[in-house]
Amino acid sequence: MKRGWLSTIALLPILLVAACDGREENAINNLANGANAAQLENNVRAEAMAVMEPLAPPAPGTPGGLPDDRTPIIEGTIDPDSGQGAAQVVQGYFGLLESKKFEDAQDLWDQEGAIGSQDDAHFVSRFRGFSEIHANIGAPSEPEGAAGSTFVTVPVQVYGRIAANGKPWYALRQVTLRRINDVPGSTADDRRWHIESIANYTPPPVEEREAISMTDGMATKK
Repeated sequence: MKRGWLSTIALLPILLVAACDGREENAINNLANGANAAQLENNVRAEAMAVMEPLAPPAPGTPGGLPDDRTPIIEGTIDPDSGQGAAQVVQGYFGLLESKKFEDAQDLWDQEGAIGSQDDAHFVSRFRGFSEIHANIGAPSEPEGAAGSTFVTVPVQVYGRIAANGKPWYALRQVTLRRINDVPGSTADDRRWHIESIANYTPPPVEEREAISMTDGMATKK
């Protein structure tokens, strides 16, 4: 079989995707007129992506969205040991996933943990089902100390596109980070934030207030 026919056959799955709106006719004509098969495939794929359902993660305060936190954004230098410093690590992590720099992203995990110590191929396989990965980062919790370490949780709205069908995907997650306190024997690496776990988002408990009667505080006048 000639090489040109091989290129044509390889292009057929892409042409079938475009068949619903007539783009395959133009593609076949261009191919017959000597167009580069690889370039033609890229063009058809780009057109198919353009008509996909847009990514539209739910807004803060709505179902599926991050908490509607009204805390003003901190400006200026951020203390890397603070909760905001932990949130920056989370932002960097998902930025690396977005850029498909999976090995660098894994370095932000606790290297002694189950995920941080995985081989590269195993870690990368977690993301093969997505053609795009993005995230919106929420406000971190107040740091909490325990057993010589400090912990912070950061809510994250993860969204992307499923590779198999191009459909949008949305999820709320909660990232827990840990750093060793400044104690004798700790290293600089121990004292920076590492990702301890990523789990489903758990909303903070709502404080219950005692019901107040309409007549409370009203003293009987004598």
